[in-house]
Amino acid sequence: MTSFRPAPGWLADAVFYQIYPQSFADSNGDGIGDFNGITERLDHLAWLGVNTVWLNPCFKSPFRDAGYDVSDDLAVAPRHGSADDLAGLVDEAGRRGIRVLLDLVAGHTSDEHPWFTAAADDPADDRYIWAPEGLPEGFVPSPGTRPGAYLPNFFAFQPALNFGYAQGNPAEPWRGPVDAEGPRANRAALRGIMDHWLGLGLSGFRVDMAASLVKDDPGRRETAAVWGGLRRWLDDAHPDAVLLSEWGEPEVSVPAGFHADFFLQFGGDTDGLALRSLWSNGTGTVNEAWAPLDCFFDPSGLGSPEPFVEAWRRAHGALGASGFISLPTANHDFSRLNCGPRTAEQLPVAFTFQLTWPTLPAIYYGDEIGMRYVPDLPDKEGSVLGPRYNRAGSRTPMQWDDGPNAGFSSAPADRLYLPLDPSPARPTVAAQRADESSLLHLVRRLIALRSVAPELGPDGSVEVLHGGYPFVHVRGGRYLVVLNPARKSRSCRIDGVGGARPLEAAGVRLDGSSLTADGFAYGVFDLDG
Repeated sequence: MTSFRPAPGWLADAVFYQIYPQSFADSNGDGIGDFNGITERLDHLAWLGVNTVWLNPCFKSPFRDAGYDVSDDLAVAPRHGSADDLAGLVDEAGRRGIRVLLDLVAGHTSDEHPWFTAAADDPADDRYIWAPEGLPEGFVPSPGTRPGAYLPNFFAFQPALNFGYAQGNPAEPWRGPVDAEGPRANRAALRGIMDHWLGLGLSGFRVDMAASLVKDDPGRRETAAVWGGLRRWLDDAHPDAVLLSEWGEPEVSVPAGFHADFFLQFGGDTDGLALRSLWSNGTGTVNEAWAPLDCFFDPSGLGSPEPFVEAWRRAHGALGASGFISLPTANHDFSRLNCGPRTAEQLPVAFTFQLTWPTLPAIYYGDEIGMRYVPDLPDKEGSVLGPRYNRAGSRTPMQWDDGPNAGFSSAPADRLYLPLDPSPARPTVAAQRADESSLLHLVRRLIALRSVAPELGPDGSVEVLHGGYPFVHVRGGRYLVVLNPARKSRSCRIDGVGGARPLEAAGVRLDGSSLTADGFAYGVFDLDG
């Protein structure tokens, strides 16, 4: 394993909160969220106990892929405000003990980026991957005077930056090595982009499609080498900054140079099974290639925690003390927790698991109040990828209050970024803040408990006492966690738990060595009494 500087001390205590800027808070009534709107809502995050915010892309962009098609990496999107507005957001967040991370799109740009428009007319430019003649599979015809075609990274309007090929191929003479001029220039550009934003007070980046840099790269070895070089530079130039990866395989990405990686709905040898085996109930954002499964957090009680636990053990064992694994409730590409037949009463047990397992928790905006995934929404800025892979339902406006548009109230309906949850009982921050029995208050208490009990953090030990339903484990030799995501009551025998003191519990009964958990019950207990 390559030796890097240890992760900044603050990262072990991070509670991430992902903000989709378009949909979080609108300060000027144009129907699109902005930096000033986020700044106005920082007190909500501070009250909740969040200490690290990740913003989806907020750079200049045509927004054909929700900002992941960047046309200027050093300028913010006017729709979100000015550079001064972002600086003000970072400053105000810092006053509240909240760090801010940006989303770094490392592997491609928009086809409107000046680099690409120049390359489209210059056959000598190798910042992107070009085939000089014909139209090889997966390539897109040149839009300029340059003959041939270019390779996109995702959508056709997102040309892949050239970080080289790990392997040559005589049939594809356009393949260049990783140390060619274009790849070297692109690595230098990434350092420049990171240096620019970190110099303005940002605390790091979540890196989009982090595994996509070097092409035809078995085992991602050359891609790992790129990130390893960038990490060593970061360790020297900005030692308190972090890199989080969208890779979905922590045992590969963290040794490559990232400080943390997320369990995702894709990635790794099991193609995202770890995350999907927890939350995915076959509704919402679904890839047709995914095999049907019974997730653990389902009222049927037919699932199992084992796919997740085994994936976590494998990754955790590979990482050691070199970095962290993050467990999200959802993200902008994947269904919210509250999706399909899942109901609000099933959410507390899910959050109790997420906020007590030895990972870094990542809360997707709105999940803390149980916002629902809204099905069958029209495509918005590239949100629909297939018949069932509709990401729009996870990108609806944050439901702040009981007004007509829940925080986007001054915007005409036809200019709203996306429709709101249409259900008459949709949750709002205002209502849940006023109700101490709400999900929002539970999430706040669990975050507070985590902050005062280091054994519940990512470094505390975990011992599984009972798999299945109920799922029972002990953190740090002290804290007993009991979870029953099933609808029916479940029981088991666990020696020595009768005197445990409840810290946060509902529906769990301990009597001697007998443990009973009602349907959707959860509990965190102090074994030291």
